[in-house]
Amino acid sequence: EIPARTETSERMSRELKKRGFRFVGPTICYALMQAAGLVNDHTTDCFRHAQLAARVMKKS
Repeated sequence: EIPARTETSERMSRELKKRGFRFVGPTICYALMQAAGLVNDHTTDCFRHAQLAARVMKKS
């Protein structure tokens, strides 16, 4: 199951709220991370998960 939030998105939300942003809960931050391609949220049995993981390994 794909999470709606992560520890990272919760930290991002707290930091943005400290900086004056209002409507930035951890779920919205995680959605932003998904849309920007910052997280690989495909399940491990999905063909796309392996493709994206391979791209990350090439860049490292």
